[in-house]
Amino acid sequence: MVRRSLTAALERLLALEVEATEARRLAGRLRFASLPSPATIEGFDFDAAAGVDPALIGELATCRYLETATNVLLIGPPGTGKTHLAIGATLPGATWQRCRTHYAANLMSTCPKSSWPWVKTMLHSVYDQPDTDAVNAQFDRLLDAVADKLPAVADHLEAARADVLAFTSFPKEVWRQIWSNNPNERLNREIRRRTDVVGIFPDRTSIIRLVGAVLAEQHDEWAEGRRYLALDVLGRSRLTAVPDAQEVTTPQLPALSA
Repeated sequence: MVRRSLTAALERLLALEVEATEARRLAGRLRFASLPSPATIEGFDFDAAAGVDPALIGELATCRYLETATNVLLIGPPGTGKTHLAIGATLPGATWQRCRTHYAANLMSTCPKSSWPWVKTMLHSVYDQPDTDAVNAQFDRLLDAVADKLPAVADHLEAARADVLAFTSFPKEVWRQIWSNNPNERLNREIRRRTDVVGIFPDRTSIIRLVGAVLAEQHDEWAEGRRYLALDVLGRSRLTAVPDAQEVTTPQLPALSA
């Protein structure tokens, strides 16, 4: 019988706790996403879809098409598993970003009122950093500042670190658009304001007509006026420096038909 040291046992317990935390976090994200089904590539019935190439689906599951900015098109009649494949191929590469405004409100609930001003200032300073390394370094300084004085705040920050700093895995040009969903909040607030003016609607059609008009107006503004993600910003964010002037070739993925 092999006897493990206390340190090894503690490391194993911590690893199990981290795995359980990640599993709970993923389950919560999936519930929030409201996907039609918990689809995975492993659960797809390739025998029932004769036109689907398992090797091609395996390539999609690696999510390399995200790194190469390759378009993927799923073509086929209803009921052939396109939604299943789309979820299974994209979910592993998806990133969850927690809105900075909403997270600050959640953090404030665990922080004493007298300490909140300086904690809030340090939290906001995390988002003011010029690059990914500086963001993580400032977040570490925030953790060090609250570790002894405010252990509950430190635990809250540590647990939410991956979600709060997910924007750093994207190009800096789109950080501002990713770390907050304030545009959606403003849209929801405008819908509430318009519906509160009417008060009671005579039928379902009337509220759809009013809310639909608000959504159409916002759509036109985002499409032609203040685009949420402007094309020039997206273009700059896709420019990637290639070290040592090596040529990078993008594999051509054929259109998938099912």
